Amino acid sequence: MNPQDLKSIVSEGLLSFPVTDFDQHGNFNAKGYAERLEWLAPYGATALFAAGGTGEFFSLDGKEYPEIIKTAVQTCKGKVPIIAGAGGSTRFAIECAQEAERQGAHGILLLPHYLMETGQAGLIAHVEAVCKSVRFGVIVYNRNVTKLTPDSLAILADRCPNLIGFKDGVGNIEIMSSIFLRMGDRFSYLGGLPTAEVYAAAYKALGTPVYSSAVFNFIPKTAMDFYHAVAKDDMATQHHLLKEFFMPYLQIRNRDPGYAVSIIKAGAKIVGHDAGPVRAPLVDLKPNEVEELAALIKKMGPQ
Repeated sequence: MNPQDLKSIVSEGLLSFPVTDFDQHGNFNAKGYAERLEWLAPYGATALFAAGGTGEFFSLDGKEYPEIIKTAVQTCKGKVPIIAGAGGSTRFAIECAQEAERQGAHGILLLPHYLMETGQAGLIAHVEAVCKSVRFGVIVYNRNVTKLTPDSLAILADRCPNLIGFKDGVGNIEIMSSIFLRMGDRFSYLGGLPTAEVYAAAYKALGTPVYSSAVFNFIPKTAMDFYHAVAKDDMATQHHLLKEFFMPYLQIRNRDPGYAVSIIKAGAKIVGHDAGPVRAPLVDLKPNEVEELAALIKKMGPQ
């Protein structure tokens, strides 16, 4: 798939990040992961991100990563495109990107580098190095220590033809508007704040109608219903689902900084698609919190 094909795919529809399956010892469970992808693929997501943030990319080692991407690509071949997560240090991000390309992924989401802050020149050098290491499409994720300015994105757009997408996880409306007005249709724009449904209508108004849904992992029908409500400007359905599910869901998720991932794995287990525990430094939900989440899921009905 060439970069422009990937850009076209991620310019519409709902995207999602499947969780990564681990066994009781915390090792990658390829069989469970394949079964998860087979379950989720028919629900209508435009693309799935393998080993993304919700897939605990930050906890994976270099030996596991190829197997995860290979399993995703082979399982979803002919069903739904796979975009691989890549990140960390520049050299490790390049290794991941090149491995994802070898395994047949359709592109990468370049996740933030870790720990060390740097200026715009350093961010440009990092993104440029990764883009130039592969031929397929790259989507950059603005979040945490990676916060590219409109000027930096313009430089990267000139230098890197395969940089085709911009995903925002910062939530600064002024900056997001500036980027969209500056870059126009040069990029495909994705909403990437945690529990993106809460911000979906606002981001659509900014020219960013596409977002990734984490709750697609356990209530895929509801996630698609919400996306269609946003696409149709159906505010009644949006407000109903926000009130009945998403706002009380956020009350659980916000109790611990790592719960943005942990609550997704808890939800998957509740609906019968157990992906195993999260890896340290994350912690699993407490039993009473699992009960609260189960009650919310039950209200959404059959999926």
